[in-house]
Amino acid sequence: MDNLFSEIESTARHNVAPLAVRMRPRTLDELYGQEEAIGSGSWLRAAIEHDRVSSVILYGPAGTGKTSIAHIIAESTKATFVEVSAVGGTVADLRREITAAEKRLTLQSLRTILFVDEIHRFNRNQQDALLHAVEDRIVVLVGATTENPFFEVNAALLSRSRVVMLHALSDEDIASMVDAALKDERGFGGTYRIEDAARSAIVTLSGGDGRNALTTLELAATLIDPGTVDNPAVITEDLVTTATPSRNLPYDKNKDMHYDIISAFIKSMRGSDPNAALYWLARMIDGGEDPRFIARRMMIAASEDVGNADPQALTIAAAAFKSAEVIGYPECRINLAQAATYIALAPKSHAVEAGIDAALDEVRHGPARAVPDHLRDRHRPGSETYGTYLYPHDYPSGWVKQQYLPDGLEGARFYESSERGWEAYRVNAVKRDRGEGLT
Repeated sequence: MDNLFSEIESTARHNVAPLAVRMRPRTLDELYGQEEAIGSGSWLRAAIEHDRVSSVILYGPAGTGKTSIAHIIAESTKATFVEVSAVGGTVADLRREITAAEKRLTLQSLRTILFVDEIHRFNRNQQDALLHAVEDRIVVLVGATTENPFFEVNAALLSRSRVVMLHALSDEDIASMVDAALKDERGFGGTYRIEDAARSAIVTLSGGDGRNALTTLELAATLIDPGTVDNPAVITEDLVTTATPSRNLPYDKNKDMHYDIISAFIKSMRGSDPNAALYWLARMIDGGEDPRFIARRMMIAASEDVGNADPQALTIAAAAFKSAEVIGYPECRINLAQAATYIALAPKSHAVEAGIDAALDEVRHGPARAVPDHLRDRHRPGSETYGTYLYPHDYPSGWVKQQYLPDGLEGARFYESSERGWEAYRVNAVKRDRGEGLT
């Protein structure tokens, strides 16, 4: 039960808490963005308003409201709210909370909401320890994670929970959040105002992260003394830039962001957009991505998406990989950029990939086929009966009509060349040599 001393302690903690903590939403209506997840008609909003929340995993980028939603549930529900850290929590901690929850349920008919932030950090044993309690509703689990729960959370635990996805906040949401913090008594209470350019700078620097935006605002405000409600101090763009000179965009080297950005990079080169390719390359470089990983993916793209439309692309990608090995950052960024823009600008053909995949499909699913006798190795007794092999170099054009595929596959077409670049030129040259019709 709260008393005078606990109220004093709570006030003292609130006064020294970061701005993002002081401005944490207390109700669903104070939550910014997330209309799809928590808006009118959503499952989660209805469950909170009717006090019928079942286990849920909140999945989304940092600073999008996961912890705030958990606290709103705590304020709105009639259940007891407890929190276990996924960073330092142990199986013993979980069992202790589950035992306490079971006692509350049986002795007082009180439900328990167990909040686990960064639930993806729990190992398999820790997640398994929750299964029985979640299944029997001894606790209602509210987990929060920035990582894809379908990869990071046990399937058994997922099947007992509802996954709700949150998205990065819009520029308008961030701007509204900044303005509210300036006016609200929990924030600066009107003692500061902000220039439009400064607000725009905070929005840009935040990258859709509400916590980041409020932290930047607070840092900028610490650089000048507060004013009064009648004469507020002015937060300028220079103050924002001084407080946070550069934006640190989120990037992880082995999780969702890593795969999303490399996917965008590959697709931009495939789509012949050098500007997008350079942007995503810069995101990876800025995030500290291994340059050899980037170069390896470009080597794949050079064959998969360019192929023989421009055979030089693979050579350039291989050279970029070598430069990443022997030069490293920061200089190899130029080599990577050269290779990325070359691949983006090169004519495109996926005939190589399609051809080898078609041939593999035949090998794996077709019948066993013998090598035609005239193609077999001649270094064995009895090879004189194999039939005549026609040596192409004995003929003026360096080509002679001859069966090379096994019996039953005569005339099969695994390789279908494109009509672009070197590939089309060489296919037409071969057809001219053979006296065939040109494409």
